[in-house]
Amino acid sequence: MWSFIHKLGSPPWFFRFSGNVVKWLLPVTIAVLFAGAFWGLLIAPPDYRQGNSYRIIYIHVPAAVVSLAGYYVMALAGAISLIWRIKMADIAMKAAAPVGAVLTGIALVTGAIWGKPTWGTWWVWDARITSMLILFFLYLGVVALFEAYENKAAAAKACAVLSLVGTVNIPIIYKSVDWWYSLHQPASIKFTGESAIDASMLYPLLLMIAAFYGLFALVVMMNMRADLIWHHRQSSWVRQWAGFE
Repeated sequence: MWSFIHKLGSPPWFFRFSGNVVKWLLPVTIAVLFAGAFWGLLIAPPDYRQGNSYRIIYIHVPAAVVSLAGYYVMALAGAISLIWRIKMADIAMKAAAPVGAVLTGIALVTGAIWGKPTWGTWWVWDARITSMLILFFLYLGVVALFEAYENKAAAAKACAVLSLVGTVNIPIIYKSVDWWYSLHQPASIKFTGESAIDASMLYPLLLMIAAFYGLFALVVMMNMRADLIWHHRQSSWVRQWAGFE
């Protein structure tokens, strides 16, 4: 295990490893995404209260779930960067930030679209929505900090600190509907006890969540690969991959 983690810190090894992962993860993710979307949008029955408008959950919920998990990935990379000074952790943190920001933005926009017919308004400043908006700004803050510093080591350190400090917002998002009054309903998917959503709607939702996790991993790895190519473009292993040697 430690040997594998150590290898991840090697740019040439990670580049070869991620290339192999992308080759099989891409078709699997596309297949799961199409299966989940087809099942959820066309086959799953209408909700007895919301009709077909609830189907936006097949985009909204996966985007929200993976945006939260993605922040933990970014914060973990930040912790590794601060503690062990591993450059690949900086690259992973930088690669994850814009992907997380896009997913959080999708969750906010689809939530507003769903909220209009359900709540009668596009936006309310309740705890869940506000904390998700803070998450969006945290992601954007990491993206901006990486670009603001000419010294990339200082940029990585600042981003790592911001990422770690921002983790306090994640449990607030999770528990906001329990701690404060919120228009949001409590979690429908439960790992202990019976889920509040019918199986005919739950299974395609789980497929979509899995697909979004796959998309997150794919885009982050491709971002990292692009970063490695740029910063190591004069290295023999990049030139060999590009066919110049």
